[in-house]
Amino acid sequence: MLGKFSQGGPKLRAAAASALLAVVLLIVTNAQGAYEALRERTFDAMLVRMPNPAASAPVVVVDIDRASLERMGQWPWSREQLAVLIGDILAAGPQAVGVDILIEGVDERSPAALARRLAELTGSGAFEAQASGLPDGDAVFASAIKSKPVVQGLALDPDRPSEQPVAAPILLQGPSELPGIWEAVGVSGPPKRVAEAAAGLGVLSLAGDVDGRIRRVPLLTLVGGRLRPGLALETTRVGRQASAYVIARGGVLRMGNLAVPISTDATLRLMPPREVVMARRTIPAADVRLGASQAILAGKVVLLGSSAPELGGLRLASGGQLVPSVQRQASAVAQLLTGVHPRRPLSIDAYEMAAIVLAACVGWLAAAGLPSLQAGLVALATAFGWWMGAALALQGWQVLVDPIAVPVSVLASFGLTGLTVAADSRRREAALRRRFEQHLAPELVTRIAQDPSLLKLAGEAREASILFTDVEGFTAMTERSDPVMLIRVLDRYLDEMSAIIVAHGGMVEKIVGDGFHGLFNAPLDLPGHADKAVACACAIRSFSERFAEEPEPRALGFGRTRVGVETGPVIVGDVGGGTRLDYTAYGNAMNTAARLEAANKELGSSICVGPGTAALLSDTGILRPLGKLDVRGRSEAMQVYDIWPDTMSPTDRQVYLAAVALADEKPQDAATALARLAEASPDDVALGLFAQRVSQLSRNPPPNG
Repeated sequence: MLGKFSQGGPKLRAAAASALLAVVLLIVTNAQGAYEALRERTFDAMLVRMPNPAASAPVVVVDIDRASLERMGQWPWSREQLAVLIGDILAAGPQAVGVDILIEGVDERSPAALARRLAELTGSGAFEAQASGLPDGDAVFASAIKSKPVVQGLALDPDRPSEQPVAAPILLQGPSELPGIWEAVGVSGPPKRVAEAAAGLGVLSLAGDVDGRIRRVPLLTLVGGRLRPGLALETTRVGRQASAYVIARGGVLRMGNLAVPISTDATLRLMPPREVVMARRTIPAADVRLGASQAILAGKVVLLGSSAPELGGLRLASGGQLVPSVQRQASAVAQLLTGVHPRRPLSIDAYEMAAIVLAACVGWLAAAGLPSLQAGLVALATAFGWWMGAALALQGWQVLVDPIAVPVSVLASFGLTGLTVAADSRRREAALRRRFEQHLAPELVTRIAQDPSLLKLAGEAREASILFTDVEGFTAMTERSDPVMLIRVLDRYLDEMSAIIVAHGGMVEKIVGDGFHGLFNAPLDLPGHADKAVACACAIRSFSERFAEEPEPRALGFGRTRVGVETGPVIVGDVGGGTRLDYTAYGNAMNTAARLEAANKELGSSICVGPGTAALLSDTGILRPLGKLDVRGRSEAMQVYDIWPDTMSPTDRQVYLAAVALADEKPQDAATALARLAEASPDDVALGLFAQRVSQLSRNPPPNG
């Protein structure tokens, strides 16, 4: 009676595997690096398909492009030049102008600044007096923007504290949870009088994600313990004529009648850039100077920046292309004005972690409790449902839900559980096989298990490669050995030998005592069966040599394993009564393989290969001819081979082959050459015996020789 198998074991193992998977996914999804980059790029692909009302927002980019630099003068421009350009923009009546160009420190290049420098160096009051009447870049710039809706840029300084210019107040209604906000020690920016003339000051700095791509602009930063707005947010505030910011409970930033949900890092996730949108909202700076864009700029929010590489404003965007930073700031303003703000709320990580665990449970329960097809459909439906839910969350609420971790969790849990249950099923089937293999060959059990109607297979003619093995001196060893040790050693030997034959595509046709009968190319076709049979013989030789050196086999005096291989036509099929079916082969090749195995004793070889196998090998160069051998049942002597030993050099092999070629016509010369080789290789028993046979042939040639 078959043993009973516990059904709880595989399910418990599957549950443990699913739990481990969930833990791994939780760790991975909360770690920085490759997974975060993959998730962000998946978000990019989802955002590309999302409608973007911001594409039609009243935002214009005035671009100091290469053509404008060629017409208006190469960079760097003086502050007077920038002031003139900003004045032309303001003359069109925009809502606000955000300057995505860092104007840092006091102007050192204007005539007034140079005169003051000379006065310092020379101590001359004349230069000081003259400076007051010369053009001053900072004064000109401050005058151009004073009382106008112009927002200047600041750069974050991670090292140097600085005196922070006055900014619009930011009011907090309750505690603010912004654990991921960008922090810096100080800022660098325009001199005091220019900063005081500006309607607002915003942070220009942009930070890339783990893959270096700019997907976000900072709405707020923490500088020296104080919150400061980003350039896009500040430009929007000035354009809406709001006097302050209010961070309300629930993570909402208000300015005037605009409400912006803010994420834990206080950034705005940008929509992927589209060339057509950027081109439509962009005006070259040279056209503004010519007065050709007054109607376009009127009533719009204008961002001034540059796409020219020499200004250093190009940034890697989410799609992998280089985009001017001013375009990223313009996209942020457009999204703020139109309410497009994809985000990951503070609580979403906890929900996703719970979903990962739940998905792992769903995968486990489906695979453990349902048929394979139904379980697979449940896992796929769960994964697809989560993905669709993530897409709907983005479309309906602009919430970025991780679309990867949960589907991976449910599918991987389903796969792991299915594999665990299947492995347990295979173990139970193996126990069943072991039970019936006391009466049936393992291969026959497999075929009957696949198709029970094949209780007796019809015979067929096949070409097959046959492998016979035998342990030298086995009978004598059994007579002097301890029975317990002998059975233990023999069990190991038989298991290893069976595994080697099966691993090379062969079938263990019989085990007779210590000997194996192996079939290659039966009962199913096996391409290259002769090659596989010879490779199996070599593997058996290597194994048997190692095995004989192990402590217990060595104590028993376990002999070497001899192998015979031959290829030819055989008849194969099931033979036996109703209680004993045996898949067996009959034919001359079987007899020849058995006699080749026995011939190893007189040849001194471990492997003896017949001519039928040799003729089918893809690489006959591995065979060493051992001359012709009279085999009972064959009318003529047959050429036999063993495998070249690794210790024989290519030169010695050539000498050996030349001697074999001379053996029939000049046996004495052949014997002399072989004797020299044998003397140089005393461990090569087969070579020594072959040399002796050729020598005897030279002294006693056959009657027809």
